[in-house]
Amino acid sequence: MKKIPFILSIFGIIGFIVLQAGNKTTVADANHEIKTLASVLQDENILITGWSVYARETLEEENVDRLVRDLKAQLPSWTWEGSDGEITAVSKSTELQEKIKIVSTDTNGPIHTYVMYEVRGHYWNKNTETFLNKNLPGRIFDIFRGNATTFSCIEGEFNDKIRSALPVYKSKLLKAFNAEEVEGLEEESFISTSAVSPLFDKSLSNEHEMNMQLGLRKTERLGAKTTLVVGTPIITIEY
Repeated sequence: MKKIPFILSIFGIIGFIVLQAGNKTTVADANHEIKTLASVLQDENILITGWSVYARETLEEENVDRLVRDLKAQLPSWTWEGSDGEITAVSKSTELQEKIKIVSTDTNGPIHTYVMYEVRGHYWNKNTETFLNKNLPGRIFDIFRGNATTFSCIEGEFNDKIRSALPVYKSKLLKAFNAEEVEGLEEESFISTSAVSPLFDKSLSNEHEMNMQLGLRKTERLGAKTTLVVGTPIITIEY
């Protein structure tokens, strides 16, 4: 395994596999996955320093203008930029960062349009859970029309005075998720692994039996610390 699959820019993901999941399933998956990730990490006394939920759907070209018109009416306080090939909308909220991106690409053939939504937060608190329970379902329902795919990620730091080696942290986390490693990459200051956990239902695809990825990094800058990113079914943020 190479590092490349783990170092993905959230809105640069255009070509990876689309999992087929209906709108109702998408809402349930998004809430279940991110909450499960957070619960396991908190049980392991890991400080959550960031989290994100990302959703993506392919849209029929003739529905793009109507979608943009509807979303602008529903989200009048958001900042809208761009036209035609790429439209971006950003929320003005200070605690959470929400973003919608609609991109149309022409690869010497039919035009493909992708609708992407991301919400990111830097803290895990009561406001986070309120948003996930009350606001996120409505967002996904308003933005997507059917076969949206969700990805959940959490960033964190180990609160470990002993400063264990990275393989020790990896084994500890895989055990916490009751996960079985599929493949991985180990370097002196970096570990990445793909795994299968019964805590998450869906796999990346029929050809890729994995439903979570884990990245661990040890850094000496500004004081030695060990950071992690865990995502289901894959990591979709840079680290």
